[in-house]
Amino acid sequence: MSSTPLRIGPLELAVPVVLAPMAGVTNAVFRDLCRSYGAGLYVSEMVAARGLVEGQLKTRQLARFGPGEQPRSMQLYGTNPAVLRDAARLLVDELGAQHIDLNFGCPVRKVTRHGGGSALPWRRTLFANVVAGAVEGARDVPVTVKLRMGIDADHLTYLDAGPIAAAQGAAAVALHARTAEQAYSGRADWNAIARLKEAVSEVPVLGNGDIWVASDAVAMMNQTGCDGVVVGRGCLGRPWLFGDLVAAFEGREVNSAPLLGHVRDAMRDHARRLTEWHGDRVGVRDLRKHVGWYLQGYPVGPAMRRKLVAADDLAEFETILDEMDPLVELPAESIGLPRGHQHGPRPVTVPEHFWEDRDSPALLGAGADNYTSGG
Repeated sequence: MSSTPLRIGPLELAVPVVLAPMAGVTNAVFRDLCRSYGAGLYVSEMVAARGLVEGQLKTRQLARFGPGEQPRSMQLYGTNPAVLRDAARLLVDELGAQHIDLNFGCPVRKVTRHGGGSALPWRRTLFANVVAGAVEGARDVPVTVKLRMGIDADHLTYLDAGPIAAAQGAAAVALHARTAEQAYSGRADWNAIARLKEAVSEVPVLGNGDIWVASDAVAMMNQTGCDGVVVGRGCLGRPWLFGDLVAAFEGREVNSAPLLGHVRDAMRDHARRLTEWHGDRVGVRDLRKHVGWYLQGYPVGPAMRRKLVAADDLAEFETILDEMDPLVELPAESIGLPRGHQHGPRPVTVPEHFWEDRDSPALLGAGADNYTSGG
């Protein structure tokens, strides 16, 4: 298929592809690595608005952009409109952010039990105020919103939340087509993306969920009519997926089963980038969580995997990489396998009295703004 550029406020993306924020993964190095394969919008891992405003060291370290990174895109989490406003202003004025995404997709219990993340859109007025606060703080910088379908099948929120976000000035809305209860289990309901597209006409609607190979993105856009795709777990150990997506949208042939030599080259590139950013030992340790993703499906024995994970420095890691046979093929049955966590379904915990008044503007408890990871 041929794709048209995706406009998000003043930003124009030649390819309608966005990298989803993933805690502990989408740091500046990984974003730069993915960007080297193809155009798109590459969003940082989530940072807490309150931690940013209060100057917490860990939060400030997470909120780092790479040298020359363009456009500078950051995801914020929070539940207090005033804090979101101040955090958005800080991101723009001090860190030069050019795009801000708001996290209303996190399904983890320590967030939802305080009413945050994927639970917050149930409280329609507070949700509207949070989005409006961030838009006010960001001024001319586009703010987008990442949603789930709802808390569970009996408490769906996305068809309310999408139009609310657009009305408050959001430049685009993205939907992970699962509920918080599903977490990462089962199949994403792409029909929900189509329904959200019908409900929101003012701004682009992006689809997220079960994009494992480039053809999945093409299928999602054809099936739902969405304006672009958000890619999360599908790029774990496959940063070249973004190059595949460019090719697919241009109608060129895509090889979704590269030889192990291609994977080895990407691992080497990733390792070198990490050690340049973090230093030798810290960089190699940071790569350990990626090793299993890179080798998923390839007939590479556990001994080789253990050696790679145990490497202490870049030189040792590269020496082990050189032992791998570059001509090893990915079995056909392993193409497009899900990757990353797949936990769920599980009950969603929300605060006491949370269901009572959907239109109350009252703030949630202090714990709702605490930093956590998820998406």
